[in-house]
Amino acid sequence: MYATDDFSVYAKSKSEAKTIGNKLFVFLRDRLKLPINKAKSGIRRPVNFELLGHSFVPVYKKGLKGQYALVVAKKSWEKFKRNLKSITKKTKPMSLLERLERLNQVCRGWMNNYRLTNIYAKVKKLDEWLRNRLRYCIWHDWKKLERKRKNLIQLGIEIGQAYAWSRTRMGGWAVAQSPILKTTITVSRLKRKGYKPLLDYINNTQTSIW
Repeated sequence: MYATDDFSVYAKSKSEAKTIGNKLFVFLRDRLKLPINKAKSGIRRPVNFELLGHSFVPVYKKGLKGQYALVVAKKSWEKFKRNLKSITKKTKPMSLLERLERLNQVCRGWMNNYRLTNIYAKVKKLDEWLRNRLRYCIWHDWKKLERKRKNLIQLGIEIGQAYAWSRTRMGGWAVAQSPILKTTITVSRLKRKGYKPLLDYINNTQTSIW
């Protein structure tokens, strides 16, 4: 006994969808002798439908009617962010290079899977959050005040300012989002260590994500 993978067919109207659906049912049952899961089969509007982590949202634009954009389903977004959060957990014993390697593996696979969706705005926001998570990990790894001071100086901060910043009373997450780390652990520095922003998979048409 064989079973098909999930698939979907799109039509312009409900009546057209019924006609196509009936023909497909007969073809799969009689010609291919394949079992059909009736509980999962049916006719649905795009906004009420998900397939392999993808879903649809209506496009609200003047002159357009009945058009939809392909997006990442909410559960898929949440799972992806949980994975990123786990890798960038500051207390997880892992070097920066190991974190970046694991991040790149996860991000490459995820972006490849959802490369056809409309995700630019969300990915841009997620990139910023992810960089702050990495900065937080780095700040946590520095631990001692003197090490923080020395590392800030090595990153180009004036001695007096480095001393003051190393002794800030702000919490680590606040520091990660402040000029203390944003002006020192910059995007370019993270890239040189191996970090690849999610937006690069979208913007750089020369980069393969396979």
